[in-house]
Formats: sequence, structure tokens, C-alpha cells
Amino acid sequence: MNGPLLTNCTVVGRNGLFEDYHVLCREGKVVKVGPGSPPKDADAKEMLDAEGMYLAPGFIDLHMHGLLRGLVDDGPDALAGICMALPRFGVTSFLPTVCPRPKGEDAEFVSRLAGRAYSGAKILGFHQEGPFLAFSGALPPGALGKADPDRVSGLIEAARPYKTIFSTSPDFEGIDKLIPLMRRGGSAVFISHTRADVKQTQAAIEAGARHATHFYNVFYAPEETEPGVRPCGAVEAILADSRVSVDFILDGEHVDPVAVNMALKCKGPEKVCLITDANVGAGLPPGRHKFGDTEIEFRYEGGPARLVGDSSRGGLLAGSGLTLDRALRNAVEMLGVDLVQGVKMVSANPARVLGLDKRKGTIASGYDADMVLLDEDLNVQRTWIEGKCY
Repeated sequence: MNGPLLTNCTVVGRNGLFEDYHVLCREGKVVKVGPGSPPKDADAKEMLDAEGMYLAPGFIDLHMHGLLRGLVDDGPDALAGICMALPRFGVTSFLPTVCPRPKGEDAEFVSRLAGRAYSGAKILGFHQEGPFLAFSGALPPGALGKADPDRVSGLIEAARPYKTIFSTSPDFEGIDKLIPLMRRGGSAVFISHTRADVKQTQAAIEAGARHATHFYNVFYAPEETEPGVRPCGAVEAILADSRVSVDFILDGEHVDPVAVNMALKCKGPEKVCLITDANVGAGLPPGRHKFGDTEIEFRYEGGPARLVGDSSRGGLLAGSGLTLDRALRNAVEMLGVDLVQGVKMVSANPARVLGLDKRKGTIASGYDADMVLLDEDLNVQRTWIEGKCY
């Protein structure tokens, strides 16, 4: 099967911008990338003059719950809609993120999600945000569980043929016994929702947890034990360990951009990712949306989601209204990074977290033909997933 042939592209590479390039795809893969006009014998199903626009690798979202009017936790039909909608925002693959359910119900639900065929953005695995967490954050009250190897195994089996990626807390009792089980088959294990001290965090890293998700959010500092002595905890242990990557919700409210720039200094350009943690309503105008048994509100497009209500949880951050193309634009505007670095944070770097950096995250021969065409304002014009245009 022939794929697209794109000419007159400005390819966003890992180390620079390459103007007036052509990209030829076949059988869902990139087969040739080079300067100038393509060879005369290049045969393509689709030909497009990119008119100098940016051609970037497809975006990968490591942490997202919903989009438009769909929520992963609403079931397979909602997930199918999310998969079809994501390419308009440049996302070619992602981790649907599942909120914890009571034991027994969670595996059955994941099995239903995994048993469906989906078109659009590719599912790279199912991200379980819980129940092996020390703090619930905006997750439903009562969502936290106990250290249970059988429950871990049950969730892994339920998700097959997909991988299961667990978010865990280093200070969750018994987590050191669960992380090696979670890592079987090469799955990544994330750190989140924690008030761990340095030793607890280092132990989790040694056990195999090598990525921190929505870093800084629900990452509490340990209690101060001596006046005037700032305690070090998970944040410092993670920043100090070169093996650990991090991701951020860059909407301007979840975290101060200075923290993201600090992480870039500490971790280097390859270990910092952007996510959306998008909730139902992301990509829509400001308004209110149903989120489980409560409501969330977006006060402006692309802003954070906040729980609605008069209780102690009213106003609590509950994910975001970000889409990953907006996160990329925010990186350029808020962080002052160049386009090459910004694109790495939504493509090559997330691919590396999942061990897919030999297949995804780069426009090069042999890689999946996952690509996004961006105009000069970084708005998505077209998206290709394995060579198919969406």
C-alpha cells in the first residue's frame, strides 16, 4: 500500500529544522526523508505540497482522561470517540487514563475497553491512575486500595493485548513489592500523588519507577521536622536522578513555568515531557461538564478543570482543558523554548518513556508514518497516523 508523499516541508527534526524537504511513506512507515524534490520514480497514493509548513512527528499524550464530550471512564464508545477526535489536535497515539474502581469492577471495565477495536489515534496501553496511590487528589473519594499483587496481575491481564502503565506513590505501603510486578513485559511505572521522603522515592526508583507524571501536582513536601530546614522529598529525589523522566501540565496554573524550565536544566532536553491530563470538555469553549457524580468547570479555553461545589473539594484542580497542540504552543510562549525542543516534549520524549523511541517520535526512515502538519502559528492543519490522513 502506497502512502503519502509530502514535498516542500520544513521537517522538525531532533536537532533542527530542515527546510524544503520531502517525505515519502509506504506501508505505514516513513521510507525516505531528504532535501529538495523527491526522486522521479517515487510513487505515492497522496501527494501534498506543504508550502513550507512545519512537519512534526505525531504527538503522544502519556496522560489524558477525556476530550470534547467523551470520558475514558464512560466506556468503549466514549473511548472510540476520543480516538477519532485526537488527530485534529495532532495526537497520533496516547495512553487512555482510567480512574480506579472498586476491586473486581476495575478489571472487568478495563477488559471491556481493551476488547474493542478503535480507529484514529493509536492506544499505546492503559494508564491506571490508582488505586496504588497515597493521596486521591481529584480522584473519587475511596479510590485508593491496598498492596495487592493479585489485583495488579488482574489489571495487567484485563488490558491485554495492551500494556498497563500504573501510577504509584513511593509512600504507598507495600509498593516496593508491586513495582517489579508492574514492570513485567517492559511496561513503564509512573510516580505520582505522593508525600514521600527521599529514601522512599529512591527505593521506588531502584525498584523500577522511572517516570513522574503531572510532576509538582499532588507532589507534597514532607512535613518540616526542624524550623528553618526545608525538607527534601520526592521532587528533589526525582530531579537529582538522571534515570527519571518527568511530565508537566503546562496550562499556566497547574505549575509555574519556572518549574518546567528548572526540570529542563536538571534533566536535560530529552527527559521532560508535556501531557494534557485532559478531562471531559477539553477542546470545547468554557463551561461546565459532568464528571462522574460531580461537575467540573473550565473558566477559559485550555485552562484547568476545577470541581464545582461548596464542599472542601470545590475549586479543586481536576485535570485540564488542554489539548497537546495548545501545550506545544504554551511551551514556546511560556518557556521560551524553540520549536525543536517543544516538539520533543510532545513526541520523541514521551516515546522514549514508553520504550518506543525506535518506532515513534521522529520523522526518519523506518519510523511509523505518524506526522503532523503545523502552520506558522503552530495550528494543526493535517495529521497522519501510519500514513493515513485524518
